[in-house]
Amino acid sequence: MNEPKATILLIDDDATYLSVLQRRLRQASEFEVITCQSLTAALALPAQPLHGILLDMMLDNESGLAGITALKQHFTPRHLIMLTGYASIATTVEAMRRGATDYLAKPVGLNELLQRLQQGEVTPAPATPMTPAQVEWEHIQRVLLEHDGNISNTAKALGIHRRTLQRKLQKYAPVR
Repeated sequence: MNEPKATILLIDDDATYLSVLQRRLRQASEFEVITCQSLTAALALPAQPLHGILLDMMLDNESGLAGITALKQHFTPRHLIMLTGYASIATTVEAMRRGATDYLAKPVGLNELLQRLQQGEVTPAPATPMTPAQVEWEHIQRVLLEHDGNISNTAKALGIHRRTLQRKLQKYAPVR
């Protein structure tokens, strides 16, 4: 008798991204893949043990970070991987503190995702010094996290104008 397929839950507010990732995961693996565009929709699903959850950090009107605890309690996933286009040390630490098992910056390759889901082993990257732009980005992200994502309060704490902060945040994180 065949064992049931391991199930992965994808949570992202981008419908196109969800559709493409769902199709690619189904083609490249034996996973059953369920998608939701919000934490609310995901938590409305029946409670069931999942192999993994791929959770976007910035959803339309919700923070993926805020949903980690509830998702872990509801689904007891083996893996909860945070995906974000705005990676920072501060949000990585916060995601792990809340119970994420991994944290990946978008775009992420399908092979890397599958490796993380199937093995769960994280190979640490070699330590390299940060550039001044990276240090600034990390500081902004830490202060933003301390102010619960409030742009005005973060700008005030950083001593810069709100529009300047918004421009800095619209840029991608500096690469190593």
